[in-house]
Amino acid sequence: MAKVTFLGLGVMGYPMAGHLVKAGHDVTVFNRTTAKAEAWGTEHAGQFATKPKDAAQGADFVMACVGNDDDLRAICTGEDGAFAGMSEGAIFVDHTTVSAKVTAEMYDAGKAQGISFVDAPVSGGQAGAENGVLSIMCGGDVAAFVQVEPVMQAYGRSIKRLGESGAGQLTKMVNQICIAGLVQGLSEGLHFAEKAGLDGRAVVEVIAGGAAGSWQMANRYETMLDDEFEHGFAVDWMRKDLGICLATANENGASLPVTALVDQFYKDVQKLGGARWDTSSLIKRLRAMS
Repeated sequence: MAKVTFLGLGVMGYPMAGHLVKAGHDVTVFNRTTAKAEAWGTEHAGQFATKPKDAAQGADFVMACVGNDDDLRAICTGEDGAFAGMSEGAIFVDHTTVSAKVTAEMYDAGKAQGISFVDAPVSGGQAGAENGVLSIMCGGDVAAFVQVEPVMQAYGRSIKRLGESGAGQLTKMVNQICIAGLVQGLSEGLHFAEKAGLDGRAVVEVIAGGAAGSWQMANRYETMLDDEFEHGFAVDWMRKDLGICLATANENGASLPVTALVDQFYKDVQKLGGARWDTSSLIKRLRAMS
């Protein structure tokens, strides 16, 4: 059993922290909205704190899953930040999808205090968090990864270190780039089937087992056909992630024409009122245009 802190109890963090309790760890949580931390504490018979510093005191591992670069800086640094409460030798694990730039900042800031920092963004969405089967892509020092991997197994099915600090975030960018193109392609295919008068479900039954098949097709085609977009990972968050991808590509020289185009398509979805729809809502844009 380890003493673990979890910072951020959104749709991902809330169940992830719960899995740590189920795995037998001593867990303390922090959330900006204290009422949510209280609710989590009641549900899981766990502890909560009102400041990241207090939550992190005495912890072997501090996990975080917050919103963006600024949120990560806010919970890590400053007099009330987690780093101020962590002991030398403790390990901070960031599950947020953020830029490689802020990851480098936090890695260096932690190292200066004798704290290890592992970037470990996740994929699998709300369902993956709730079922404890997330894919976790990690960057950071080998020794720190080896120590924290068994703890992450509480909510991770596939956990892999991809390289030094920042490698996890760069891999998550690859993940989001691939998803953007896949969802757009699936949206166009289903939309075409509708316009052609085909039974979309029957079409997918035929093609899903072939070269056109994908996780997105298997898990999203029915709700897309039913015009339902309540699967948790919102368009707003996808645009944040794609913005990170495009900014990084601008720095490293990668060409991302499809990603840039799909980012603008998601902007159109936002204008349709779909900021909180899930990412499969790209098909809504096509229907609105026809």
